[in-house]
Amino acid sequence: MKPIKAIIDDAISQSMSYQEYVDLMSSLTELGKATGPNQTESLVNYTKLNNQRMKRLAKTIVPDESTKSALANISNPQTWLIITESWCGDAAQVLPILQNMAEINNHIDIRLVLRDENLTLMDEFLFSGGRSIPKLIVLDENHEILGSWGPRPQEAQMLFDNWKKEENPRPYTEFSVELQKWYLKDKGQSTFGEVIEMIEQFSEKVMK
Repeated sequence: MKPIKAIIDDAISQSMSYQEYVDLMSSLTELGKATGPNQTESLVNYTKLNNQRMKRLAKTIVPDESTKSALANISNPQTWLIITESWCGDAAQVLPILQNMAEINNHIDIRLVLRDENLTLMDEFLFSGGRSIPKLIVLDENHEILGSWGPRPQEAQMLFDNWKKEENPRPYTEFSVELQKWYLKDKGQSTFGEVIEMIEQFSEKVMK
C-alpha cells in the first residue's frame, strides 16, 4: 500500500484549479452530465442546481474582519486539497467559501480532485466510516498534512444526523430543502469559523 504522502502527491499531480472546476461544472451543465461513473437523472439535475448555487454564492460571500486577519497571518505556502463531485450539494455551499478564503492570502493554493477518481485518497479521510464530501485537506509546502475538515459545518452535520435517525426518514429531496435553508441563513459563517479554528489549532502546535 502506498504511503499517504505518495497518495497525496499523485492526487495533486492530476488536480484542477478552482476556475477549472467552475468551468467543468458549467460544461457538465450544458452537456446534461455529472461527474463520476453514475449518470442518473438526479445526479445530473443536482449538478445543474449546484452550478447555479456556486455562481450565486460566489457573488455574496462576505468574510468578517477576524477571518481576514487570521488568513493574513498565514506566512508559509499551503495547498488546500479538496475532494468533491459535481452533484454534491454540500460542496456547492462550501467550495466558493474556501476559494474566497484562498483569495485573501496568496500563500494558499486551492486544488480540487474528484472523489470517485481518487478513492485511495478518499479512504484516508473517511468521515464516520463513509466517503463523505467535500473534504478539505490542508497541506504545508512539503505536502505534509496539517489538518482536515468536512464534509459540512457542525450544525449542518447535526441536521443531517438527526434526519438519518428519523424513524421513517424523509426522502433526501425533502431533507435537502431544509439543509439548503440552513446554508442560506448561515451565509457561510460556520464554514469560515470552523476552518479558521482548525488553522489556528495547527498553527499553535507549530509554534510550541
